[in-house]
Amino acid sequence: MSDEGARGELEALGYRQELKRDVSAFQNFALSFSVISVLTGAVTLYPHGLRWGGPLAMTVGWPLVVAGTLCVALSLAELASAYPTAGALYHWASILGGRGAGWATAWLNTVGQFAITAGIDYGLSEFLAPLLGWPADAAHVVPLFVVVLASHALLNHVGVGVVARLNVVSAWYHLVGVAVVVGAVLALAPQQPLNFLLETVPPPPGAWTPGFVVALLQAAWTFTGYDASAHASEETHDAARNAPRGILTAVGASAIAGWALILGVTLAIPSLPDAVAAPNAFLFILQASLGRGVGVALVWVCVGAMWFCGLASVTSNSRMLWAFARDGGLPASALLARVSPRFSTPHVATWVSAVCALGVVLLSIGIGEVSERAAADALGTVTAVSTVALYASYGVPIAAALWARRHGWTRRGPFTVKAAGPWLNGLALGWIVASSAVMSLPPSGVVGAAMALIALALVVAWFAGVRGRFKGPAALPR
Repeated sequence: MSDEGARGELEALGYRQELKRDVSAFQNFALSFSVISVLTGAVTLYPHGLRWGGPLAMTVGWPLVVAGTLCVALSLAELASAYPTAGALYHWASILGGRGAGWATAWLNTVGQFAITAGIDYGLSEFLAPLLGWPADAAHVVPLFVVVLASHALLNHVGVGVVARLNVVSAWYHLVGVAVVVGAVLALAPQQPLNFLLETVPPPPGAWTPGFVVALLQAAWTFTGYDASAHASEETHDAARNAPRGILTAVGASAIAGWALILGVTLAIPSLPDAVAAPNAFLFILQASLGRGVGVALVWVCVGAMWFCGLASVTSNSRMLWAFARDGGLPASALLARVSPRFSTPHVATWVSAVCALGVVLLSIGIGEVSERAAADALGTVTAVSTVALYASYGVPIAAALWARRHGWTRRGPFTVKAAGPWLNGLALGWIVASSAVMSLPPSGVVGAAMALIALALVVAWFAGVRGRFKGPAALPR
């Protein structure tokens, strides 16, 4: 579809072209691939997966999460093709399920994106601190986090063209980076036998949730954020085709690259008890099996990928915030919906996204808590909150689509799952509910409490006044 045709399709949904349509098909894929970032999620939470489930949980857990993710991704890709707008999930839920469903989806996605940006950049800062010779406590990690976050906001403010080109660099960087890390451990490190991949470890003392299911957070958090391709629809050429392709190819490429990375690093573990007990299992394995020099060099490769991942996350976050504000769904919506006349970017939404990500981390750490344990707990809480909130925001439009299919919904874009739609939607919802429930149980009980409070706040706000004044997306009938 030509840019003129895409502009006409956008106008049919009630919006004018404000953002610069300058993103190619590969750049759209690169955006989601960079947000998923197996060199971020799989690496940052590798100690979590190893500590809770051992090699077995990661070897089997990764493909299990991939299977559930593909059902969700296919469901979202069909909606991205039918309604290619920057609002994405929020618009789909509103059009198919009503204003209330859309408003709740937007808030869940917004909160989830604040948290995922916080988790990515905070995880990067936790890796960066020891590489710089600093303690990995909150007093040292938070200042690094602020600098990293500011670099991502600044580049997103400057222009979509710059960020799109950096995302292309990021995609190739990730592919080459995974190949370098896996190649190094397979070629240079002593290898465990293949049956080592089926080893387990006992969960931490006092745990009553099975370690295997807790360890799934590693893969589940990695496979979030691929809705970024849909959020960039209004900046992508032929978005009705390229946004769904971006979602699906990003998930598929990440599934293969991530599993290869996990298996390669796990086979290089010199001592499972020592790795589990290490402050950072991933760093320990690379240094112990390859030597300090090579091990640290490979960790720097991962740190570069994490930086690219955070950059793409701020892009996605700011577009969701801007689209929601454009329809008056947020406090100070008129300010948040502004577009920079010089750079054609949602500059206010970009900086607010960064500030809110900082706020998520500070709330998670707690006032006065500066220990390494507090820093690690903050990362675990932030990643779990982002995963559950984002999964919930995926689930609402999918549930609305399943309901709409049974009531005559026929609009389809160039990409469609056809007759498989109902059972794919059902499997996707089953996966979302089951995985969210698992991640809300102890040791992540605080996540369940936080999500319950968020849900309660949304219900109260909706019936206390939002319902009467929020009109929803322009695409809704007035």
